[in-house]
Amino acid sequence: MDRDKIHEECGVFGMYDRDENNVVPSIYYGLMALQHRGQEACGIAASDTEGAKGNLSYHKGVGLVSEVMRDEIKNIKGNVGIGHVRYSTTGASTKENAQPLVMSYAKGILALAHNGNLVNTSVLKRQLEGEGVVFHTTTDSEVIACEIARERVHTDSVEEAVKNTAKKIRGAYGLVIMSSRKLVGVRDPLGLKPLCLGKKKNAYVLASESCALTSIGAQFIRDIRPGEIISITQDEIKSDMELAQERHAHCIFEYIYFARLDSTMDGISVYEARIRGGRALAKAYPVEADVVCGVPDSGTAAAQGYSLESGIPFGIAFHKNSYIGRTFIKPTQEERESSVHLKLSVLESVVKGKRIVLVDDSIVRGTTIANLIHMLKKSGAKSVHVRISAPPFLHPCYFGTDVPSNDQLIAVSHSADEIRQMIGADSLGYMKLENLSEMVGNLPYCSACFDGKYPMECKMF
Repeated sequence: MDRDKIHEECGVFGMYDRDENNVVPSIYYGLMALQHRGQEACGIAASDTEGAKGNLSYHKGVGLVSEVMRDEIKNIKGNVGIGHVRYSTTGASTKENAQPLVMSYAKGILALAHNGNLVNTSVLKRQLEGEGVVFHTTTDSEVIACEIARERVHTDSVEEAVKNTAKKIRGAYGLVIMSSRKLVGVRDPLGLKPLCLGKKKNAYVLASESCALTSIGAQFIRDIRPGEIISITQDEIKSDMELAQERHAHCIFEYIYFARLDSTMDGISVYEARIRGGRALAKAYPVEADVVCGVPDSGTAAAQGYSLESGIPFGIAFHKNSYIGRTFIKPTQEERESSVHLKLSVLESVVKGKRIVLVDDSIVRGTTIANLIHMLKKSGAKSVHVRISAPPFLHPCYFGTDVPSNDQLIAVSHSADEIRQMIGADSLGYMKLENLSEMVGNLPYCSACFDGKYPMECKMF
């Protein structure tokens, strides 16, 4: 089932406790809250700001946070630390490519966790290799880390090195960077990737989503502004807005699917955005039906919005077994399809003899939605009308979203009616491009994967 979804690249978390308490347990729980953003690899790095120079411990590996870190967090300690969960869009899913990236250099130590993708990685990498830098991973995150380390040799502070590096890199990034005595956060000037600031007692927190703050009992302070560099030390919090620009382009898919339902991003409740998306679908594609159901969990809120706008009752069509392993790691297509049936089962009493509106967030290849429609009709549904809370995927994403190549995107080579026939739906309606703004109001957003209008010059790709 997961193979037929668009995936985010990763999530980041950082924490600085001025009372010198160990932040590692909180980072662990913060990463657990961000697990939906990356399920292939994870890691934590921490340092004691009062300890010896270079006193840093870390652990990372392939797997879920509970699998990789559960027995290792007792060996990692410090009052400043960062963590990362990864879904690989660049670089293979290996321990070497797991983050945080940790390196020693002339002026100390550096650990970095990155959410996003650069579009000028190859240019920067060639320049660094020309200066003798040897790369150990295939990620653009290592290019960022090496560039910061290079700049740090010639600057007076980590913040200055980070800013000089940010002036060179192009693309999408939410970064948390740790030195032996500082925690630094950076958000790309367009605001493509999210990052927010929170506080718990005398500790400050940086995280990809506000739900991670809630998970550790931290108070949400604000979103990091696009182009902002924020530095947290024992004595102060500094904000540098030199890289800020007027034009912003927040990733619309955060609100459609990526972000957790209980998060708030740039002043917008993700839950409320999806409710509004469902309402827009109901106005654009009305149908006579008996019950509205969502594909769990990503389609549930939009289904509720569709129900509220249409007046058709909302119902639960599927029971989700939360204890089944991730379907995308099954080695064969047959085994993956079996896992879909194990993960979701139909509540026959809800759907039998009923006309169903089935709401989901997207159609990528079409295999998952076709299986679900088949399951519903096999359980007695009279008809299944599919509504999708995103427009058709037609273009690749260069900013850290795992949109497959065009030959794997069903909407590239098939019309909506052809897709309807292929998946076995009685009708099919996609979110209209012009209705996306109903989800997020006046927030400027990037919808390039739908309309091909990239917020950067194409020559940069």
